[in-house]
Amino acid sequence: MASPDSINLIKGWPSTSLLPTKHLSRAAQIALADPSIAFPGLLYGPDEGYAPLRETLGVWLSDFYQPEQPVGKERITITGGASQNLACLLEVFTDPVYTRDILFAAPAYMLAFRIFEDNGFSGKMKAVPEDDDGMDMSLLRKALEESEKHSSGNKTPMFKPPRPYAKYYRHVIYCVPTFSNPSSRTLPLDRRIELVKLAREFDALVISDDVYDFLQWPADLNASPSSITKALLPRLVDIDRFLDGGPERSGADGYGNTTSSGSFSKIGGPGLRVGWSEGSPKFAYGVSQAGSSCSGGAPSQLTSTYMNILVKDGTMSEHIFKTLQPAYAARYKTLVSAIEAHLYPLGARLPQSNRQVVGGYFLWLTLPDTVNAIDFAKRCQNEAQVIIAPGNIFEVPGDDSVKFRHSVRLTFSWIDHDLMVEAVKRISLVLESCLKGERPEEAHKQDGVNENPY
Repeated sequence: MASPDSINLIKGWPSTSLLPTKHLSRAAQIALADPSIAFPGLLYGPDEGYAPLRETLGVWLSDFYQPEQPVGKERITITGGASQNLACLLEVFTDPVYTRDILFAAPAYMLAFRIFEDNGFSGKMKAVPEDDDGMDMSLLRKALEESEKHSSGNKTPMFKPPRPYAKYYRHVIYCVPTFSNPSSRTLPLDRRIELVKLAREFDALVISDDVYDFLQWPADLNASPSSITKALLPRLVDIDRFLDGGPERSGADGYGNTTSSGSFSKIGGPGLRVGWSEGSPKFAYGVSQAGSSCSGGAPSQLTSTYMNILVKDGTMSEHIFKTLQPAYAARYKTLVSAIEAHLYPLGARLPQSNRQVVGGYFLWLTLPDTVNAIDFAKRCQNEAQVIIAPGNIFEVPGDDSVKFRHSVRLTFSWIDHDLMVEAVKRISLVLESCLKGERPEEAHKQDGVNENPY
């Protein structure tokens, strides 16, 4: 175990000082004191989820993302968070044989891998590398073409029956388009449009993890603190909805080729376990028909009543724009400034330095080519008591074509400013030692980083 004075830069959790406990307490009291809210909240809910929250989310998301037309509740299914939603999506819309492969923007969110493996996709996961603007579309096309070339006889689902409420996609593409975990990169508009077109061409479902979109601020470290109350870019699901007639265009089946996974985990608290899946009305209904939802009732039914109150009365927006954005912006600037002061002189670098807006929870740090990230992370923990995530844990299992031997992920959401600066100073001493070729014996006592990376 790490020593008590260790500093954790691996944990992708919201800071406990920023959790909206007072707001949640008020919402819970209101909900539980009103039988018209409490009784539906404490009983089995409809498969699609708590209807008032679906309607409120539609208004809220319309205001933030500003699509061409408002988001109606028929496009939204309530979920138990983005991870639970991902499992349901794979259960409903994929077959482990007919679905040819799972394509990840790489580096990829590592805790998603097991969800795909649990649904029969071990050995079928492939990496599509990012450049400074996110997933490379030319390499994605090449991967899709290669997959089709080698699976021409794969024409029908093998393990799942026909379903009147869903379809099976030939491919799945998983990405975090905005402020990605782990790379912090953001996919620009032209690539978003191209990604939707590729998904349509190859009958792929793009699962877009949009959980960081609200957490954004100016990239300029000298800029005055200011809230950004509208989305930086349209979501993939919005592009798919309106591009060339959308899912209802001639010849299309109405399901669409994208879905947006949203969650209150990063902006409220992961223990809430409330999220949502958005897509075409046919797609959203299909999500609601996952066996676990039909058997157990809507996920997070009671907590949905709390979140409906906080979103509808504006409390959630105020918390995001007046508390979270300024706080995380300050933490981001602290960590970046420390990196520029102490690690840039040693050859380390951050991606996308030309962005005007940044956000999320993470920074992706590239080390000098002579420094191995796995060994470096071990030494940071053993010698400096700083826990960081080495790049190899974000590599797609079974695909050795895309490696991250010289990169690490740092998190600025969890710890306070002074600890971040101290952590970077300690990391710089380890990096300096690595560059000098010094390898203390204690650096090899452990086999890995002893901390679950989130």
